Amino acid sequence: MPDMSASASLAMTHLVPLAKELDEDKVTPGVLGFIVFAVMALAVWGLMKSMNRHMGRVDFKEAPDPAGVSAKDSAEAGTPGKSSQA
Repeated sequence: MPDMSASASLAMTHLVPLAKELDEDKVTPGVLGFIVFAVMALAVWGLMKSMNRHMGRVDFKEAPDPAGVSAKDSAEAGTPGKSSQA
């Protein structure tokens, strides 16, 4: 496997003069930053729309308890079994 430190140092020697030419007060994200932000915003909008559609399809009706008494009612009545005491 070739030594990557030599190629990395060579790349840095070529990139450092380019960085010196940039005005530090005028560096902006540019068009690429806007495109990335817009794509991410569209993805979040699509995910939220999909989640809203899926949540609308959910049926929140609970099945009746086969014993006829829920665990909360049995704990309040003092019957043995499942209780909220630790």
